[in-house]
Amino acid sequence: MQLQEELKQENESNNKEIKTSFKTKASLLFKEIIELILVTLLLLIVIRQGFIEARYIPSESMVPTLKVNDRLIVEKVTKNLSLVGFNFPIQRGDIVVFYPPPEGNHGKDLHHDPLSIFARWTGLPFLPQDDAYIKRVIGLPGDIIEIHKGEGVFINGMLLIEPYVNEVPDYTCINLEDIPSYRRQGKTGKIIVPKGHLFMMGDNRNRSQDSHVWGFLDKKRIVGRAAVIVWRTLKEKPILFQHTQKLLNF
Repeated sequence: MQLQEELKQENESNNKEIKTSFKTKASLLFKEIIELILVTLLLLIVIRQGFIEARYIPSESMVPTLKVNDRLIVEKVTKNLSLVGFNFPIQRGDIVVFYPPPEGNHGKDLHHDPLSIFARWTGLPFLPQDDAYIKRVIGLPGDIIEIHKGEGVFINGMLLIEPYVNEVPDYTCINLEDIPSYRRQGKTGKIIVPKGHLFMMGDNRNRSQDSHVWGFLDKKRIVGRAAVIVWRTLKEKPILFQHTQKLLNF
């Protein structure tokens, strides 16, 4: 009886040790997972906010330069260096990603609740993201902008040479009242880009909701400059294959 009792106590002790060991290992594993997630998020925020982020093109507003579903890298290094005193100004012709003003996005502005801010910091796809646009910088602070139907864009009275556009504008925009958002506000006068702002246009001029519709862009809304296309889907069979099917029959 005494031997049985001792064996029973020993088994109970071993079971307690196993349970304690399992709880300890589970606790350590959980702690490691949490630490890994936090470190990953921290690195993601540092990379995304300090250096680069990935974006894709959902519309035709930048055709032919950028096509629907193109994936590209947006660089933020020059923007961040400019904030600390280095001289990397936005230049005419730069392609820029930005958060549009409410006038250009159906009255919707950036959300500033904690979840939305976290979503912008991390870019995690399963979180709600604020709308971002991509356009080309056409007007810099102080520029006088005129858009003439069938001719093109004039900067300070000189026609801007733009080999990248899909077609010349089929509209005229030479005064503030020609811009719908400013017309509703009763603004008049020449289109002169104010300090700290830009005039943005899409390369697909007649299918782009840009500054000729909603006005000037505050530079504070800029996300970064488009740097390089990293992915473009080949949807059509190349002509080489079509004309040489007997040679490339695979």
